[in-house]
Amino acid sequence: MEKWFNVGKIVNTHGIRGEVRVISRTDFPDERYKTGNVLYLFMPGETEEKPLVITSHRKHKSFDLLTFEGFEGLNMVEPFKGGLLKIKESQLGELNEGEYYFHEIIGCVVKTVDEEEIGKVTEILTPGANDVWVVKGKNGKDCYIPYIEQIVKKVDVKEKQIFIEPMEGLLS
Repeated sequence: MEKWFNVGKIVNTHGIRGEVRVISRTDFPDERYKTGNVLYLFMPGETEEKPLVITSHRKHKSFDLLTFEGFEGLNMVEPFKGGLLKIKESQLGELNEGEYYFHEIIGCVVKTVDEEEIGKVTEILTPGANDVWVVKGKNGKDCYIPYIEQIVKKVDVKEKQIFIEPMEGLLS
């Protein structure tokens, strides 16, 4: 059975030329939204996914704006509102060493190099230079782990474990 990964949600249309406004949930929007790539539209209440070929992508404020082959007008994409854009697992592709998909990191248990358990990764923030992993501590508080090699020493996605070298003040 094919596994699907959510890359975004169509929240609205934009203009009259068939652009849709997408709130992205993808790790690599520039790669994912390349012209010619195929995304699959899943509409609530429908059982069949609809393949869509991307013809353009641009950023606008906090949204990704996309157009699709064969859907050149507002009226053609209006029904897409509320739909989820997904890709098949086979479309994920190989990553470079030290790069991970969000779904591989979220849910991992974070421990210090001395095996002290900190908590679980619940989300990933992408503020700029490097990602920040939000870890729900055993005490219920969130702590923020920057994904930099001075702190993150080992990532084992198979065992769902991450080992860190905490810096002064990081876990307080």
